[in-house]
Amino acid sequence: MFIPTTKDEVNRLGWNDLEIILVTGDSYIDSQFCGVAVIGKVLLEAGYRVGIIAQPDMESEKDISRLGEPTLFWGVTGGCIDSMVANYTATKKRRQRDDYTPGGKNERRPDRAVLAYTNIIRKHFKKTVPIVLGGIEASLRRIAHYDYWSNKIRRSILFDAKADYILYGMAEKSIANFANCLKKRGDITKLKGLCYISKEPPDNAIELPPFDKVQKNREAFTKMFHIFYENNDPISGSALFQKHDNRYLIQSPPENYLTQNELDAIFAIGFENAQHPFYEKMGKVRALETIRFSISTHRGCYGECNFCSIAVHQGQTIRWRSKESIINEAKRITAHPEFKGIIYDVGGPTANMYGFECDKKLNQGSCKRKRCIFPSVCENLHPSHHSQIDILCELRKLPKIKKIFVASGIRYDLLDADSEYGDLYIEEVVTHHVSGQLKVAPEHSEKKVLDKMGKTGTDSLLRFRKKFNTISKKLNKKQFLTYYMIAAHPGCGEKEMRQLKNFTAKELKLHPEQIQVFTPTPSTYSTLMYWTEEDPFTGKPCFVEKDIHRKERQKKILF
Repeated sequence: MFIPTTKDEVNRLGWNDLEIILVTGDSYIDSQFCGVAVIGKVLLEAGYRVGIIAQPDMESEKDISRLGEPTLFWGVTGGCIDSMVANYTATKKRRQRDDYTPGGKNERRPDRAVLAYTNIIRKHFKKTVPIVLGGIEASLRRIAHYDYWSNKIRRSILFDAKADYILYGMAEKSIANFANCLKKRGDITKLKGLCYISKEPPDNAIELPPFDKVQKNREAFTKMFHIFYENNDPISGSALFQKHDNRYLIQSPPENYLTQNELDAIFAIGFENAQHPFYEKMGKVRALETIRFSISTHRGCYGECNFCSIAVHQGQTIRWRSKESIINEAKRITAHPEFKGIIYDVGGPTANMYGFECDKKLNQGSCKRKRCIFPSVCENLHPSHHSQIDILCELRKLPKIKKIFVASGIRYDLLDADSEYGDLYIEEVVTHHVSGQLKVAPEHSEKKVLDKMGKTGTDSLLRFRKKFNTISKKLNKKQFLTYYMIAAHPGCGEKEMRQLKNFTAKELKLHPEQIQVFTPTPSTYSTLMYWTEEDPFTGKPCFVEKDIHRKERQKKILF
């Protein structure tokens, strides 16, 4: 079923009111790839009466008041993408298209959507029930952070939004605990995965440098970010607090990751894999073209690329679904009336991280002074692609499936580290699971830039490319690698972009078309470098291109 978004739907369910109303910056797409749908379904399964208001009109009360006022709490999210990233390019040009808006025209998502939606709730519902922020926009802005769009350090979004709480990270477990605690009038501050405001600092918590200091002092800002980043693991992370003027932001320790059984249970809930009819009448959403018939096999990423926020939001530890759960979802997909025989992706943030993790990390938490695959694959990780090969083989046997693609990016350095199954996985993917082009993300070629990105060198890329081409030629298939590159990342100037161009022309025999200008987003090490113009790991100065026209020129060099 769809979560109700109109009063008529609420009445048809026999409900007199709603306990929880979720407000989102995306259209309401009932899919496991859309966080608001997952959170809503988890709350429904827990027995709560839930409604969703998607992309409310900001000029009137007609949308925000459509379902009345909840009796328990409001949940507010900017959507699947930070609203400023959704609305603007890296060179601060307004985007015309929005894949999560009906009809595709970018005219329904406000800037700083979390703040805007909280304000409109406060405007039309005085002294209302608590407002809880969630999703990537709130999660990554939960402490003092650098904001690229205003080019300054901003307070925690909890202060700016004038909301009551943030549930950070993926939050399925914490939202259920929060609702239960609120309903029973328990002590909310005892929950994990929570941020709130207090007049007093807590006991047994680590203090972050205060807002007024990090706002002015870049060394203090760097120290703050190190402490914040090192306390994101549920096993080893501590509670944090940060003074903002005369009050304190309190961040409780991270919520425990979902177990495999809990993760399987969420994907077994059942999603319509469609846009709600109320919004479908306004136009189709482009995002559904791929996510409707794709399968998410796991969460998290221990790649920890410095420009990526996945490790902060989803976590550095891989959690994967059981084979049975994945196969059952594939069977449900094949029963969909619009299924044409193609599953567009089987993967996660990185395709080939399914099915293995470091035992030490699982027992003691993430290492605070060591990364899993940079500058090389850790000897404790033991990558094995056996489980992934097994699942792909089983999926191909299902009736009604003509083709299965692996569209998520592949980490070729992990393939090198798997001497038993690495080559077999490449052969499996190249033989059966390429749509014509396979996506890889080397990002750059020059070591000084790659070091700033937290990415390994080009040797493993070239080995992977050779194997890919050899297998494709043997199969007589015209298949290609698509390379994703980044321009204007900290450490990268025009000289490094010309060196990248020479590398792609000489070694890759092409001119890449998938090039993006680096966007400084909150809660990443690359953004820290961008703001401070220092390497946070060495303390040495780091060149940062901040002129928009020269950023565009870097991109044009590669074209």
